[in-house]
Amino acid sequence: MFSAIARIFRTPDLRRKLLFTLGIIAIYRLGVFIPTPGVDYGNVQRCLALGNTSGGVYEFVNLFSGGALLQVSIFAMGIMPYITASIIVQLLRVVIPRFEELHKEGSAGQSKLTQYTRYLTIALGLLQATTLVSLARSGMLFNGCQFPVVPDQHLLIILLMILTLTAGTIVIMWMGEMITERGIGNGMSMLIFVSIAAGFPSSMGAIASAQGWGVFAAVIAIGLLVIAGIVFVEQSQRRVPVQYAKRMVGRRTVGGSSTYIPIKVNMAGVIPVIFASSILALPGMLVQFNSNPEGPQPGWATWLGTYMSSSSPLYMAVYVLLVIGFTYFYVSITFNPTEVAENMKKYGGFIPGIRAGRPTAEYLQYVLSRITFPGSLYLGVIALTPLIAFVLINADQNFPFGGISVLIMVGVGLETVKQINAQMQQRHYEGLLR
Repeated sequence: MFSAIARIFRTPDLRRKLLFTLGIIAIYRLGVFIPTPGVDYGNVQRCLALGNTSGGVYEFVNLFSGGALLQVSIFAMGIMPYITASIIVQLLRVVIPRFEELHKEGSAGQSKLTQYTRYLTIALGLLQATTLVSLARSGMLFNGCQFPVVPDQHLLIILLMILTLTAGTIVIMWMGEMITERGIGNGMSMLIFVSIAAGFPSSMGAIASAQGWGVFAAVIAIGLLVIAGIVFVEQSQRRVPVQYAKRMVGRRTVGGSSTYIPIKVNMAGVIPVIFASSILALPGMLVQFNSNPEGPQPGWATWLGTYMSSSSPLYMAVYVLLVIGFTYFYVSITFNPTEVAENMKKYGGFIPGIRAGRPTAEYLQYVLSRITFPGSLYLGVIALTPLIAFVLINADQNFPFGGISVLIMVGVGLETVKQINAQMQQRHYEGLLR
């Protein structure tokens, strides 16, 4: 492996792409610590030192921003507006026929959908920036911290903060696209990877200082098991064999080859976990916005705070059910058995023992349903890992090996290694993993 890394740096093209990617990542991480104009950075650090964070959805967004959200920096929005916009555009393919037509048009249609995603990212960035500034002004971002985060609340200062945060979202989107075009590829995922990885040292340090080295060693052991399990499942797939009949094209005979359709165990990726986490963060936001510090809480707020907290068995059960439901939903809109069967029939392909056309679509749907069930259970178990860790060792947000974080890191790491391997094999080199 080390010899393969050395060959990467000896190859001018690969070295240039890797150094360009590292340069963009360095700029991205630098922006995390540049405060937004109008924010008192010293008071922000005092609030963080006191542990006055609201948790819930803010911790969730803070994970994807690499800690920039709770620093109220120029990159506080992180990559979340782009992720949300991408998911919305994908879902709109089911609702808007024009989007589905663009998806089938190839590169030209994909470019148009990418442009729509950019516009929607800017709109969502503006909306989320306005929400963040409002929370920072009111003190709700840091759970009523007494130190004012935005001392000067003049209208021009507020507008400058909103525009700066929105511009930060645009810059992050541009950096991700630059890594995709001129770097090693997979730009947006790389920025998410870096954001999550940046929080690992502090999380592990917090566990060691608060729980002791015995718990620290146990967390490391659990983390290695979780990573091994994720790698095993993410690489697992059901290969449906496909045979192409021979046919005449002009004077040539084409076809007659055998291939397969790879159906991954986890076709939905991390999207169902993001959906479920976002929905279950809403009750906490409702309780927070309707809290009355000077009087008794409403009955419904008390019930939500008791039974919909992350340590509640009801919360965990609803979480797993939402993950399973969203997994089936997302797989159904990203893999269309009828479309795959029609394309196979068009080019003379068939599954051995299955008639072309509708029987093939029904068979693919059967295989997809069977393979999606264990995949959804796997996502549910991974999503529950940090919640169980909170109950057992009181680690909660400091527990880094579980849920979305490791799932994204392992998936992006595997995809990046595959892309580097593909570029090395084009130059007749062995890949990173032999």
